Amino acid sequence: MPDRLMLLDAASLYFRAYFGVPDTIRRPDGTPVNAVRGLLDMIARLSVDYGATHLVACWDDDWRPQWRVDLIPSYKTHRVARTVTGAPDVEVVPDPLSAQIPMIRRVLDLAGIAIVGAPGYEADDVIGTYASHAELPVDVVTGDRDLFQIVDDSRVVRVIYTARGMKNLEVLTDVVVVKKYAVLPEQYADYAALRGDASDGLPGVAGIGEKTAASLLGEYGTLDNLLAVAADAGSTLSASVRAKLAAAADYLAVAPTVVKVARDLDLPSLDEIGARLRPVTGDARAELEQLATEWNLGGAVTRLLAALDGE
Repeated sequence: MPDRLMLLDAASLYFRAYFGVPDTIRRPDGTPVNAVRGLLDMIARLSVDYGATHLVACWDDDWRPQWRVDLIPSYKTHRVARTVTGAPDVEVVPDPLSAQIPMIRRVLDLAGIAIVGAPGYEADDVIGTYASHAELPVDVVTGDRDLFQIVDDSRVVRVIYTARGMKNLEVLTDVVVVKKYAVLPEQYADYAALRGDASDGLPGVAGIGEKTAASLLGEYGTLDNLLAVAADAGSTLSASVRAKLAAAADYLAVAPTVVKVARDLDLPSLDEIGARLRPVTGDARAELEQLATEWNLGGAVTRLLAALDGE
């Protein structure tokens, strides 16, 4: 089997697992384990179906980095449960899910699945960096549209999009992104900045929706080029669009920095983190099998072990 790297947007997946699996599934002490079970089953299925030989669970060390908030104060504001001075804000996460996150990390560690985050950055940025520098084909698993910007057929970087559920996964390539949004993947960040994204608290440019944003980028290529044309009094850009861009000038000066994922973080190499998948053996396997019983994880651990065994 040729080598293939799979990058998991971990939070996106464990949120989906939590809401997709009944929370009546619990440990004997009453702690829900639905997110743990669901995530393990996702990883087992995805790694087999898409032929992953390397796997990284990319983590939100900071789900709402202050440097992004400093540029756009509304960034993810609606998701803040509590602000914390000198540390990442607390995200709105259901208590039954919060209780499972340490369990998720423990099980992934025992399974030999690398977990990587970066201080001051989101999982998207970790994914962007690994995907941009990988020397093997990459599948990014996420429900976040922001990551469409890293799709790249020339480097065989795809997004396995989970927004419609695990039974309706969508594989995004250059052609699919263009078909869905009428922009190239490398234009997607500019497109998102122009049209806005309520899920991230990005206001966009008032009066410019998806169709107009795509049309403008189709004609001018990039947001920088569009703004240069807007600043040229002799250009043929309509007065209406020119006025809308001018009204949003402060926002447009910073939005691309917020929307674009980082691609140059100082991260350990795939070899250094042990990203290559391998069978779980020895004490780690014994502990996983014990936890499967103690934590009522059902067949999820069995299926994950079988996937890692190559069965």
